[in-house]
Amino acid sequence: MLPPHPVETIPGDPARGLLLVCDHASNHVPDDLARLGVPDHEFARHIAYDIGAAAVTRHLAALLGAPAILTRFSRLIIDPNRGRADPTLVMRLSDGAIVPGNARIDEAGKLERIRRFYAPFDAAIDAHVAAAEATGVPPAILTMHSFTPYWRTVARPWHVGILWDRDDRMSAPLIAGLRADPDGLTVGDNEPYGGGLPGDTIDRHAISRGLRNALVEIRQDLIAEETGQIEWAERFARLLRPMLP
Repeated sequence: MLPPHPVETIPGDPARGLLLVCDHASNHVPDDLARLGVPDHEFARHIAYDIGAAAVTRHLAALLGAPAILTRFSRLIIDPNRGRADPTLVMRLSDGAIVPGNARIDEAGKLERIRRFYAPFDAAIDAHVAAAEATGVPPAILTMHSFTPYWRTVARPWHVGILWDRDDRMSAPLIAGLRADPDGLTVGDNEPYGGGLPGDTIDRHAISRGLRNALVEIRQDLIAEETGQIEWAERFARLLRPMLP
């Protein structure tokens, strides 16, 4: 029996003008990697995946009829939102947790993980972009993430952040729309992280092609349960519909 494909694809209209991507959708590690030697409780943490992000992505794809691509592997195996030369591509230590299965990984081991996990993720995005461009409607790329309410002991005040680099065609209206939300959201502009990470998913697939793009970060406590996941998907659907063909 073949192992499951490392990428989940949600079909949608390639002419919708939007491709949703969830880089850190899953905390799954295939059996042959023996959980990377990491204790089970660590896989419930943000070091293994972006809590709630996959569900928001699936709901949003359904609301908009847009295609979506989600990983089926933990970021502890390899982080598809990093460039191939990034030193954090395969983490040996993540937020205080040692990853024994990565401690002695050599270049050949990294290349095997790229072949098995990272490259199929890239290929799926490339295929969806090509399908959209074939319709004459180049897609905007929106990547969906979540962040922890606290970093170390410091509370993070933002409900949501929009990250971007050189192209604000998508990020600017999203930030404006979120700040106008009647719920009085605290919205980060390149917070809680800075945009523009060389070699990340947006850089490889959107900026390199001149496509509109943005990276969404929603605070994890707001989307840990289904009610919040649906609420945030509906909020983004309202903001994105006027931006699509």
